[in-house]
Amino acid sequence: MSEEKKAGKSRQGASQSAKPRKSATRATVVRPSRAEAEDAVRVLLRWAGDDPAREGLIDTPARVTRAYEEFFAGYQVDPREILSRTFSEVDGYDEMIVLKDIRFESYCEHHMVPIIGRAHVAYLPEHRVVGISKLARLVDAFAKRLQIQEKMTAQIADTLNEILQPKGVGVILEAAHQCMSTRGVHKAGVSMVTSRMLGTFRSDPSTRREFLAIVGNPGAMSVANT
Repeated sequence: MSEEKKAGKSRQGASQSAKPRKSATRATVVRPSRAEAEDAVRVLLRWAGDDPAREGLIDTPARVTRAYEEFFAGYQVDPREILSRTFSEVDGYDEMIVLKDIRFESYCEHHMVPIIGRAHVAYLPEHRVVGISKLARLVDAFAKRLQIQEKMTAQIADTLNEILQPKGVGVILEAAHQCMSTRGVHKAGVSMVTSRMLGTFRSDPSTRREFLAIVGNPGAMSVANT
């Protein structure tokens, strides 16, 4: 075989190997038993340098397991189901609907420490509206999981847009991350702001300005870092 053909085959092989592989289907998570979860907490206590058998820590594994059930309750909730009941009797109302300053508590998926902040959620209805408590529940459904703020912002906006099919959706999250304030760079008082604008909130500057005016200046409001 000529050197030129060999070089051509080599380039072809390199090109094929550079093609991205199809992502594997995510496996179903098998949830451990409560006893296994409590044993895992005891391992962490020993790894930290303490004795799980001492008086002050005897009940800690059970308490931590119960706390985790609350912290990560979002895994047991279908966010789309939250928005399943809508209302059409709105007497022609077609202006922006905004629920702002929705406090949320989440946990960083990289360090498993708290993310504490506020969400501002808005949509411009097409035909139907949803109860305002459902917007807060939607935020919690995604917050009560291991998260990064960017993904959570997109999840809230995309779900609202998919189920209600409004003219537009706007979501802003501002939060303090304890992975920054209690470890690593140790920068307290810093808040992170993320947003996702869909439909008219993205295409119409006046709609976006109205939303921003209603929620105020994101980042200017103090977000607790403790």
